[in-house]
Amino acid sequence: MAIHNELGKKGEELAVEYLEKDGYIILEKNWFYKKAEVDIIALKGDVLAVIEVKTRSSNYFGNPQDFVNQKKIKLLVDAINQYVTVKDLDVEVRFDIIAILKNQYTFKIEHLEDAFLHF
Repeated sequence: MAIHNELGKKGEELAVEYLEKDGYIILEKNWFYKKAEVDIIALKGDVLAVIEVKTRSSNYFGNPQDFVNQKKIKLLVDAINQYVTVKDLDVEVRFDIIAILKNQYTFKIEHLEDAFLHF
């Protein structure tokens, strides 16, 4: 596995641990719909949190959250519309980003709730 893939996988594991400690119930990890992959779908109370995890080893080219572009947002929105319909859920949907920056031996985790609008 390429180093960047290993870093991304580690980031998603750290994000799941972080969310579970904060009271989220993880419903899905790496859920696919057409061309979209949703990193984490979690429930906290009556809010369905759709979480995109971005992990970087440096912020030289920008912060991790800066790499969620309009195309990715559209794919996430389409996927979650399908998920909510298929699962027949009646919940508020929120789109979050968990940005993880790896420093030499540690990881800095930032959870951005309501990171982007979905209409």
